[in-house]
Amino acid sequence: MTPVGRAAPAARLSRRTLLRATAALTATAGAGCAATPPAVQVAVVWSGGELARFREVVGNYGAEVQVISAGNDIDAFLRARQLAGTSPDVAILPRSGLVVEYARRGWLRELTPATSYALPPGMADLLSADGRRYGVWVKAAHKSLFWYFPSMLPEPPRTWDQLVTLTRRLGARARSDDGPAPLAVGAADGWVLTDWFENVLADVAPPGHYEALARGEADWRSPSVHTALDRLAELWGVDGAFPGGGRRALLTQYEESVIQVVHHRRATMLFEADFVDDVSRRFRRGPEQPETFRFPGALVAGGPLIVGGDAAVAFAGSARGAELVRWLSGGSAFQPWLRAGGYLSPNVSVPLGDYHDPVRRRLAAELRTAAAVRFDLSDRLPGPFTGSDGVGIWRIMQDFFADVTDGVPAGRATRRAVGQLAAAARSAGGGR
Repeated sequence: MTPVGRAAPAARLSRRTLLRATAALTATAGAGCAATPPAVQVAVVWSGGELARFREVVGNYGAEVQVISAGNDIDAFLRARQLAGTSPDVAILPRSGLVVEYARRGWLRELTPATSYALPPGMADLLSADGRRYGVWVKAAHKSLFWYFPSMLPEPPRTWDQLVTLTRRLGARARSDDGPAPLAVGAADGWVLTDWFENVLADVAPPGHYEALARGEADWRSPSVHTALDRLAELWGVDGAFPGGGRRALLTQYEESVIQVVHHRRATMLFEADFVDDVSRRFRRGPEQPETFRFPGALVAGGPLIVGGDAAVAFAGSARGAELVRWLSGGSAFQPWLRAGGYLSPNVSVPLGDYHDPVRRRLAAELRTAAAVRFDLSDRLPGPFTGSDGVGIWRIMQDFFADVTDGVPAGRATRRAVGQLAAAARSAGGGR
């Protein structure tokens, strides 16, 4: 999955976004003249290897499919196309909140997935609006993982206290130039920090509170939010925790943080989703394979599992788009990507034996057996609260990270962040 930001309203779309949408439209018009019937057009956020794999997937469809990479902000791209009256037939969206928003604007067509389509509890409901389903999950992300090399960390921590203790010990060694920093973090990408927050919040919140926040029915000034932020301050505030310190981490993007661990070995551990493996394959140095452990809970490893995902939608008026989405939800559509590795299916009816990638096979089993599954919170928040570069929950978490790594007392940093979260929720109509 490639996380993306929230676009501005159509009237404020950037010139770059409009040019990208216009170029895509021009290319489509040219293709349409040459093809009879015209290709089914799909807009995606993916690029590089993911884009190539998806094109291999739709290459097996019974009709011609044109795949357009819309760049990091697919929301802005699609708004520009909608404004021009040239929406694609299908889009792959990285946030369930966009599916609901587009559906309520009347942009989408109601969908029926294939009969073999089976999801972890609660995921199907995230793609429905007013009792009707408008999206189908086509790719999942396991977002409760730490990555490390066994040669650098023979005994990974199992509890939160063990993680904090380990970070303090390794941080002291890093300050003495006696070893790498304990943690790498791509804090320049706000979604990385919200992923941290969501894992801690899901662990400390009482039953139902995480979901109530996502639905806009709970108070962001709750004790659970305070506790989650206090825990993060305890860890992120460790002197020497990050290569180059907190200010350098705020300039470090997600991919660079992976490279700090798997190539330069400037950090011992990295927290992020299963798609870390895609970057690791390109930049890993040496034969040693990175391994993973579950995000440590308060008392044990293996607390609530946080998942994300990419959902396919069909735009209103496109019956051919709806047919393609239904085909994508079948158990066999993504077999080429399953065989190649780097793909985690949200469809739990896909046999584990179909995974040739041992990492994804194990993670797919966890999707089936996790005691509790929680979907990415920030992807479900309404309006600009959902986050993008410089706004919403992404920016709030970056401000909080800057505070605790700059030495602002944890209590003051937490109070400030809680106030910002509550204000943003009220402004977006998404809670108190």
